[in-house]
Amino acid sequence: MPAAETRPDPGATRRLLRWVAIVAAIDTALLVPLVIGAVADNHGLTSVLGPIHGFGFLLELFLAALGTRNRMWGWWFPVLVIVTLGPLGALIGHRKVTRELNAAAAPA
Repeated sequence: MPAAETRPDPGATRRLLRWVAIVAAIDTALLVPLVIGAVADNHGLTSVLGPIHGFGFLLELFLAALGTRNRMWGWWFPVLVIVTLGPLGALIGHRKVTRELNAAAAPA
């Protein structure tokens, strides 16, 4: 007889989602001056902010994959982060999972 699959704790899911949103917001805030620096051909600014933005992307991807590994959401979340190149996908995934958590918590 297969073991019953346990659902992850909604509180833990919300905490991880909060971290995804925080990292995505910071990454988005860094993206604006990075794009401005790239358009203005400011190599000093882009050489500093580029790697920081790249680290933010990798952190978003790690957090999305961690949630997938812990069965908090499906593989669609990290794939969405990759396809949208980071913050937008992380924020879209955050919204979708939050909506699902709120629907599950609502009285029937």
